[in-house]
Amino acid sequence: MHLHSYRIKNFRRLRDVTIELASDISIFVGSNNSGKTSATQALCAFVSGSKDRLSLYDFSSTCWKEFDRVGNLPKDGEEQADLPSISLDLWFEVAASDLYLVIPLLPSMSWQGTQVGIRIDFAARNPMDLLDKFREAQAKARASAKALDKQENESSYVPWPKSMSDYLKNEFVKSFEFKYYVLDRTQFNDAYKPNEGYSPPLLDNNSGGAAILKSIIKIDNLSAQRYLADPAASTGAGRSEDLSKRLSRFYKRNLDQRQDDHRALMALHDSETGLNKHLADVFEKTLSRLADLGYPGFRNPKLEIKSALNPTTIMSSQDARVHYVLGDGVDALRLPDTYNGLGFKNLIYMVVEILDLQARWIADQEPRAPLHLIFIEEPEAHLHVQLQQIFIRNILSIMNSDAGDDEIFKSQMVVTTHSPHILYERGFQPIRYFRRQNITGEQSTEVLNLSAFYNQNSADRDFLARYLKLTHCDLFFADAAILVEGNVERLLLPVMIEKEAESLQSACLSVLEVGGAFGHRFKSLIQFLGLVALVITDLDSVRLYAGSQTNGTQENENEDDAIEFEIPSAEAGHPVEKKSGKTCLPSMPNALTSNQTLIQWLPKKQTVAELLAATEAEKVQQEEGGDGFKVRVTYQVPTDVTWNSVTKRLCGRTLEEAFGLENAEWCQDALLRDVGLKLGKTPANPDDLALGLHKRVSGKSFDKTKFALGVLTKPLEAWRVPLYIQEGLRWLESEVRIELPAPLPEMTGPADASVLEIEDAGLVEVKA
Repeated sequence: MHLHSYRIKNFRRLRDVTIELASDISIFVGSNNSGKTSATQALCAFVSGSKDRLSLYDFSSTCWKEFDRVGNLPKDGEEQADLPSISLDLWFEVAASDLYLVIPLLPSMSWQGTQVGIRIDFAARNPMDLLDKFREAQAKARASAKALDKQENESSYVPWPKSMSDYLKNEFVKSFEFKYYVLDRTQFNDAYKPNEGYSPPLLDNNSGGAAILKSIIKIDNLSAQRYLADPAASTGAGRSEDLSKRLSRFYKRNLDQRQDDHRALMALHDSETGLNKHLADVFEKTLSRLADLGYPGFRNPKLEIKSALNPTTIMSSQDARVHYVLGDGVDALRLPDTYNGLGFKNLIYMVVEILDLQARWIADQEPRAPLHLIFIEEPEAHLHVQLQQIFIRNILSIMNSDAGDDEIFKSQMVVTTHSPHILYERGFQPIRYFRRQNITGEQSTEVLNLSAFYNQNSADRDFLARYLKLTHCDLFFADAAILVEGNVERLLLPVMIEKEAESLQSACLSVLEVGGAFGHRFKSLIQFLGLVALVITDLDSVRLYAGSQTNGTQENENEDDAIEFEIPSAEAGHPVEKKSGKTCLPSMPNALTSNQTLIQWLPKKQTVAELLAATEAEKVQQEEGGDGFKVRVTYQVPTDVTWNSVTKRLCGRTLEEAFGLENAEWCQDALLRDVGLKLGKTPANPDDLALGLHKRVSGKSFDKTKFALGVLTKPLEAWRVPLYIQEGLRWLESEVRIELPAPLPEMTGPADASVLEIEDAGLVEVKA
């Protein structure tokens, strides 16, 4: 049995999301404030059944408006009071052997299937009674305020409660409660949305919904804030702790201890040898698991647990200390645990904490929950790349080694991360991508299952998985993506952004070097993720060889210079046509493009003339409604080129040609030969300049990387960004707006009152 999925409604920015979990490990990714932490906190709060872990501020911002709307309805109106609630649907995948564990959740005696569900609704205990009390309190307060003398009545003072939401700030806990319902999978669609009109039955109160839930699943959370002590930190740091304290707690809770205190005192009095051996024995398995994660590794000090006892503190809260051993034998230097780096301390802390949580689950009294779900937030903190990968690669095997009977008991893990290296290690399928949305001015989140994308896009999935694994897993944390032609664009893009679109320097951009032949293969992934993307590519003009055939070139053409490319067939179902050609100037009559991105994605044109005549709308693709992906392609366009006092509109074939044309005098300066575009013979006119640059850039001796590095060594103000890249960056700048915090509402209470700050993460309580 495992938790297959859960659906959250009205919790912070998670207005209505369904999250599917893998049976072993799932990885939550997404940009900051996309709702990853909220998705973990909602599950922990609802399964715990504790109202104290929830507050009015956990409701989505749209719910506040609904609270106030219902509160303003007339008491005797026809409309029934329907106050918002937060709900959580849990769906468990069960095998036939697990049915006895979930009997209270079976919707009927004739149930057949593999999934059972339970809904936890955090709703008003009695909506009508709550509304009556609010109206009574509001009427009484306003009557008292009205009774003030005339001068005081001229004040803008409005007594509490000003609105229903204002009333709930003080009366929330006593007014809301958890309600539990049994769900019938046949009444839900494939997206786990209920059929219209379906109303699940309330779980029998005598059964105890909270108790049933706790008998099925136990949830623990390893927070990102682990507060490890630093040797330079103040001794008064309230939240910090060292590894020795944590290991001491682990020892007391989970490991075999000496039962006879007198023997321990005698051993301490005579020699610490016995106790040190005891500590080494009981920690041997724990420390060996750290070795599985690469610690101590090459040239790192070993760990050793030594006693720090005396007869008066034998039962104190810290009986043993971690030491770092430098060297071997009796002459080895032993240092306190605070003298190791934060990375290894974090790794050791996480492993011990996870083993502690699991040991406490195993040691639970009957009935022990058969499912244990652990959330780990940002395990990458302070860990270098290799340790991050080793941790995520081995943590499941470490957890499962002591889980007990695998036929009954199951461990699941969810990791929230901002580390592309963790994604690199696990691949596409465990990823659950949290995508921020702005629908009619309201911030929300959509959760996408990358395993669904992987299974649906067989044509490109293996290529994309390998490419992203080797290069750019940071795509999943970006505000927008920029797909560039090659290494030159990748090197020059940061300075071009600095020159033309400075605000983009504050955005989280993922730059992918994909080339014109492969850029279109990212189309499905960008659409699935709903990203804003700019594709910077080349015109790549070619002329077909005379008499070019479908399967090759004529013998009189130099095959070493041939550029092969594909053109989709005009008739559906027919294979693509394979063509061969040679590079040429874009101005050549009947020139085609060999760039597959321009042919198969945007703007889906084949001739250079069509590409140069394409409108802005033809260069942009977006999801209907404007709330999903939006992609714009940009490539070389004609621009005015002045040379020898003659001006002509010309177009380059590649970035280097376009750069040389738009910075003609600068590139032809004899002092700038290191840029690589200085021609040996001075061109007579703009056409000669274009032809000379084309031959230079197309030549086998031209070093593109050297060109990019040469430009980078020159002052930014000395050269201009090619026009087509200017247009693309300005478009992206207009699409990726840095969201500024909304202004705080005007305070009406004392200086220490709680106010609301509305952020894209939802409603957050802020102490003024």
